Amino acid sequence: MKLIIAFIILCFLIPTSVYAETERSEIKVAFVRDGYLWTKIYHQEEKISAERANYTGSPQWSFDGSMLLYQKQGQNHSQNEIWVYDLQTKQHQQVFYDGIDAKWSPTDNIIAFKSNGVLNISDLKEFYNIALGVCDYEWQPDGKGFIASSSAVLRPTGWTNTTLYSISIKEGYRNLKSLTDHVRELFVLPSELKKGDRSIMAINATDFSYSPDGKWISFIVSPTASMAMDSNMLSVISADGKEFEAIDEIILYLDDPKWAFKKNLLGYIAGGGRIVFGFRDKDLKVKELPSSTSLSLTPPNYAELGFTWINDQALSVARVKESEWSNDPKKRPKPALYYISMNGQRQERISNPPEGYGDYQPKFLPPLQKISWLRRTDITGRGDVWIVDVDGKNAELWIKDVEDYTFFIKQNINY
Repeated sequence: MKLIIAFIILCFLIPTSVYAETERSEIKVAFVRDGYLWTKIYHQEEKISAERANYTGSPQWSFDGSMLLYQKQGQNHSQNEIWVYDLQTKQHQQVFYDGIDAKWSPTDNIIAFKSNGVLNISDLKEFYNIALGVCDYEWQPDGKGFIASSSAVLRPTGWTNTTLYSISIKEGYRNLKSLTDHVRELFVLPSELKKGDRSIMAINATDFSYSPDGKWISFIVSPTASMAMDSNMLSVISADGKEFEAIDEIILYLDDPKWAFKKNLLGYIAGGGRIVFGFRDKDLKVKELPSSTSLSLTPPNYAELGFTWINDQALSVARVKESEWSNDPKKRPKPALYYISMNGQRQERISNPPEGYGDYQPKFLPPLQKISWLRRTDITGRGDVWIVDVDGKNAELWIKDVEDYTFFIKQNINY
């Protein structure tokens, strides 16, 4: 009888354990350590670059996880080289000698990038000019085109208007007879955006991101470079260009606005003023579209430094108590992770960094139902990647000494 009971218990335990290990092994991680590019796959770390480099931006996984896109400073420090690493052949290939803002297609192993204001596509064999005068862009979810912007330009009569465009490549991108016939003006931004008592000049439109259903696009409108350090305007536009709204003031370089997984819920950290003016007025908010509903989820006397969606009803944030800025890194507040439910009834601390350390850049891992983050001594710099259950249990160190990291997760997982 005891053997039968033991056998039944094993039947329940073993599949769960094997499933958890299988799910973890399917997650691929790319990261930078000590100037080298690394991967962690099937629990195995591997250094995939032979020489140190200054990497610009995060490495990016292709849509199928078979290749890794990265950008690095060239020998001429003014150049930004675009490279691809093939995980199967273990070969590195230079895509372009001097380009910026390289991005994988969401449906194919081709890359878009900019060079001197020209939007291009590379099929990893050749590159093709797609459009001119592009400030920023994003692939459309079906991979058949782009949302793009042109910047305002100062003329003797004043500033021109920032304009959004829809660029189609449905008929193919290799043999375009014109660089304008497939481009459609989508929306002309007002010269100034206002929300409440805040207003900014609309000089640039960047950081485009599509809602889960593809019907809305979030983006950030910025003034001139110096002013953009303190005040920008998060905005949304319908994919057909018919509806536009300035949502709230935000700052750059803190954390990007993010859509929820399945619902049209846009999360962002609201508030102007760079961090060196103090850790305050940085509140996590969620905007529902197309309704006017908006929630503020940060309690008084606290500020948020980063966040991630856990599901359509919950988020995790890197939170600090409000405080002044200090030139001494040791005296700056160190964040801990919190779990937040959308209804506001649950806000629980789920991480406990040791003295002198903070928990930054939370990222949710759906296959594991865990949150990852960087534990480090300051708001910037290298740290260790940790993971924890959403309720704060089973915290563990996963990857040591990381400067930047990106996950590849299969997109067919339900969460």
